[in-house]
Amino acid sequence: MKATEMLRDRFVSEQIEARGVRDPLVLAAMRTVPREQFVPEYLSHAAYEDSPLPIGAGQTISQPYIVAFMVEALLLRGGEKVLEIGAGSGYAAAVLAQIASQVFTIERIGQLAEMATANVAVAGCRNVHVRHADGTEGWADEAPFDAILVSAGAPDVPNSLMQQLTLGGRLVVPVGRNRHVQELVRIIRIEKDEFDREDLAGVRFVPLIGKEGWESEEA
Repeated sequence: MKATEMLRDRFVSEQIEARGVRDPLVLAAMRTVPREQFVPEYLSHAAYEDSPLPIGAGQTISQPYIVAFMVEALLLRGGEKVLEIGAGSGYAAAVLAQIASQVFTIERIGQLAEMATANVAVAGCRNVHVRHADGTEGWADEAPFDAILVSAGAPDVPNSLMQQLTLGGRLVVPVGRNRHVQELVRIIRIEKDEFDREDLAGVRFVPLIGKEGWESEEA
């Protein structure tokens, strides 16, 4: 086993599994994806610290524990069609790609969409599809999805995303009226117009910018 693989394995055991993430599919995915490929080269030494890191354009790659916690909250069993909102550098999409059959990920910032496309290709994730667009409106052409993961904080749950879930589908999204402090929420589509909502944990994410999210601070 290479030194980086040993470091990643120990990190998953001590910082993710030890903190309560138990899903074997998620733990295996976290042990498989090389996080150092998804952070700037000058921060590669910090890839396995459990903290968010800057990736450019004022955005961050989420701390690994939060990625694992959110992916576990999607209740994946393998083979699903998943949508991610907020591709960033592509790390969460690569983790999802180890479990799901197809991952569709949207990034509103062009340079990050290009970065994510390149990173998932280098990581060999051929089942990840990256789109540069407003993620709050989802990806209607590919809907419905078995699960949707939102990697940015929304003021409310975007209705477009709820409508793009399959029956029984799960949406995990940080929601809060403060742009930088949210409650992580899981939405399950019970019937066509019936949804179950569960609060999971307090979190801090960058704002979800878009038509069904926050207005840009530059606007």
